[in-house]
Amino acid sequence: MNPKELRIVFMGTPEFAVPSLRALVAGGYNIVAVVTALDKPAGRGQRLHRSEVKVAAEELGLPVLQPEKLKAPEFVEALAALRPDLGIVIAFRMLPEIVWALPRLGTFNLHASLLPQYRGAAPINWAIIRGETETGVTTFLLNHEIDQGAILGQVRVPIRAEDNVGSLYDRLMHTGAALVTETVDRIAAGNIRPVEQHHIDPSTLRSAPKIFKEDCRIDWSGPGKNILDFIRGLSPYPAAWTELWKEGSATPETAKVFSATFEPAAHDQACGTLQSDGRTFVRAACADGWIELDEIQIAGKKRLSVRDLLLGWRDVLQYRFKA
Repeated sequence: MNPKELRIVFMGTPEFAVPSLRALVAGGYNIVAVVTALDKPAGRGQRLHRSEVKVAAEELGLPVLQPEKLKAPEFVEALAALRPDLGIVIAFRMLPEIVWALPRLGTFNLHASLLPQYRGAAPINWAIIRGETETGVTTFLLNHEIDQGAILGQVRVPIRAEDNVGSLYDRLMHTGAALVTETVDRIAAGNIRPVEQHHIDPSTLRSAPKIFKEDCRIDWSGPGKNILDFIRGLSPYPAAWTELWKEGSATPETAKVFSATFEPAAHDQACGTLQSDGRTFVRAACADGWIELDEIQIAGKKRLSVRDLLLGWRDVLQYRFKA
């Protein structure tokens, strides 16, 4: 079967899905429709904001569907009328069976981890937070269980010491686009053997649940390597944060930490204690050394390098981070 003749429905919303959509179009694959989220009000003026996938689809001249409810009869009927051979899902909503089972060859998803590890909503974040040195992308067939369908293809990607979520996200996004087109080709050729995930011991797996604000609080009493991985795994978004206390103040400020380095050292300071020369560095004590801050953002102020921040932060030594 010629892969370029397959009638493909593409489903996605954020930037992560866009390179895959563009790669499919550039490769001459037949995208019969793009399904994405509804336009949403955003910003001060509450103007309607199109998803990144919708912007790309319109630029590429592709028809766009934006169902409010995926089980709505009018949407299912519109999808069926397209006579899709294959569905591709990247960073979209959870699909009901009536949608993912509709294409003749099924529907596959691109996930930003080496499944079965790091099933869940935030695999890139958690891989860095937990100190992994390798991750990757996986294509798998959708079924009734989240991220547990049969694996179609994988590509391994190293996690570099200097990586944060932003840099790793970019690499996985483009690596994933190549895997998506390869997966379509192999499905069309009939030479792909899905690998089931059914018989995996759950106790051997690391999960990647959605991250909430309270999950992003830095624990300065922990080992420096763990703290550094935590900061990297949340930068630039949603960002690790800490409470910033000033001597004599009854209420703390908050500060986001975007980048830092770790210097192992023995010391007798309480965790969260700040040291600074007032001009070039600020560092915080942790269990086994010092976390030297590179970029931070104090609530209500701009994100700045520490050197720039210190130009106006003259009383820095009156502060500490809550451990």
